[in-house]
Amino acid sequence: MSVNGKTGIVTGAGSGLGEVGAKRLAREGAKLVVADRYLDRVERVAEEINAAGGQATPLAADVTNFEDAQRLVDTAVAAYGGLDIAFNNAGVTPRLVTVHEIDNQDWLDVVNVNLTGVFHCMKAELAYFVEHGGGAIVNMASTAGVMAHPLRAAYSASKHGVVGLTRSSAVEYAQRGVRINAVAPGPIDSVSASGLPTEVRASLAAKTAMNRMGQADEVAALVNFLLSDQAPFITGSVYEINGGQTQL
Repeated sequence: MSVNGKTGIVTGAGSGLGEVGAKRLAREGAKLVVADRYLDRVERVAEEINAAGGQATPLAADVTNFEDAQRLVDTAVAAYGGLDIAFNNAGVTPRLVTVHEIDNQDWLDVVNVNLTGVFHCMKAELAYFVEHGGGAIVNMASTAGVMAHPLRAAYSASKHGVVGLTRSSAVEYAQRGVRINAVAPGPIDSVSASGLPTEVRASLAAKTAMNRMGQADEVAALVNFLLSDQAPFITGSVYEINGGQTQL
């Protein structure tokens, strides 16, 4: 699944699925700008990628600011001579709460990162792709973007928005050399999940038909495929990767 030689951006690359996704793309030969709100996190990730023989440039970026999203594209072009692929992964997960108890600022914070942040990145990326012959984008959605998630209405709304943005923009740019897809993970055994109590992890696993949590590298493999030259006829799709959770 070749992304070898491609130049890319990964947001939210300082931990979790973003970090694992960036390292997978780098192993496959992609040259990356790895971005996160916290510079020390992506400096570590970039150091580990470079030490393993890959190429990565760390950058502090807040995707709620369009100027930062544009700077991601500009940095990729300056560092590597262009931009071919993007994994728009940055996101936040709010506390569990019913709708009438959601703090207004909490709502705005979630939507600004999870949805507006993806829009900002896509806006900058697409402008470059249109002028330079195309590219490929994968956006981070969630099972919460394709089904109900009680007590996570803000998160679910933001991820449903990512799904709609992905599908609509894919049609707009399909004949301009740009492919746009999304991945929608279910329960994933990431770093953040590793500290959960055993009974909570068992409950999450039980939500899937396979009765297990997914692995971060399983999501990274799907992202890598969708960004690679092996998926030339795939666009506008939202890939659920949840062990059959949405079929139960």
